Amino acid sequence: MSDARQPRTANKRGAARLAAVQALYQMDVGGTALLETVAEYEEFRLGQELDGDTYRDADAAWFRDVVSGVVRAQKNIDPLIHGALTPDWPLSRLDATLRAILRAGVYEILNRRDVPVAVVVTEYIDIARAFYEEEEPRLVNAVLDRISRDVRGEGRGERKGSEDSAS
Repeated sequence: MSDARQPRTANKRGAARLAAVQALYQMDVGGTALLETVAEYEEFRLGQELDGDTYRDADAAWFRDVVSGVVRAQKNIDPLIHGALTPDWPLSRLDATLRAILRAGVYEILNRRDVPVAVVVTEYIDIARAFYEEEEPRLVNAVLDRISRDVRGEGRGERKGSEDSAS
């Protein structure tokens, strides 16, 4: 009966984040270009039905920002992720979905200071839970928390003493 209500902005952002991770995965695995991928998602996926599945309505501007931002800043994002991982698990060893989740999360930590770190971390842990059981969501939590403490000086962890900003 209340189908006419608009989804809350946060729900649309969550859907945009999930779609961004899927698009980044597609670009990584399939080698599709940024503009082609974004156009495909906006025209055929965001809020649309495809092959019997209905995609949630998403904040298209947020989707574009995350996907294009990751592509634009990947040379800065990947070293941060690599530095937050243990030496025995380099970024190249992670599967493409996990890389996409981490890249999108780090992009938001670096560039969307209007969104609290706790929101970014929680959203990407939830996305990781949609694809994985236990270990990977914990890894997403640890990596994003470590990077947010280093970059923003805030995170879920207790260490707050770093006033330095990443260069």
